[in-house]
Amino acid sequence: MNSTVVESSVLTKVAYEEARKLLRLEFRTRTIYQYFGVPAELHQALLQASSKGSYFNQVIRGHFPYSLVAKADTEVPHQVGRRER
Repeated sequence: MNSTVVESSVLTKVAYEEARKLLRLEFRTRTIYQYFGVPAELHQALLQASSKGSYFNQVIRGHFPYSLVAKADTEVPHQVGRRER
């Protein structure tokens, strides 16, 4: 999985696995979520966005299934969320 440290008031790292269309985001709170079915072009657009937090909220959040990977350096069981409609 390719990981990139980003400058953002919301995110610290963005990782992507193209074969599985898996986007993993680490937030400043150290919480990590992974989003499923995210096209590669949205990953690239997120990296290029002037406001990564705004892009995440407008394009990714609520549009893709997700799971919580870790919260504040503590591993937790995968909790799969549903798309908001």
